Amino acid sequence: MLYHVRMDVRLPPDLDPAARADLLAREKAYSQQLQRTGKWPHLWRIAGEYANFSVLDVDSHDELHELLSNLPLFPYMDIHVTPLAKHPSKVD
Repeated sequence: MLYHVRMDVRLPPDLDPAARADLLAREKAYSQQLQRTGKWPHLWRIAGEYANFSVLDVDSHDELHELLSNLPLFPYMDIHVTPLAKHPSKVD
């Protein structure tokens, strides 16, 4: 199942710099692991924003929820999910 996901990050401005660096390192490691497994095949930065558009490929709504809620930045994100369906005009 494919999902289009927009993630907007809103880190507190007073977050301790060491805690911020650790959080971002854990986020990068986790997201790159998911990319390598094929669960997160597309990731694009939105220019001028601390946000991204992603396409995730998972087996269920529950798997998507688990994957997203395990993101280290999850508590600091606004996330919008759109389920995707194959377009009838798409050439395979």
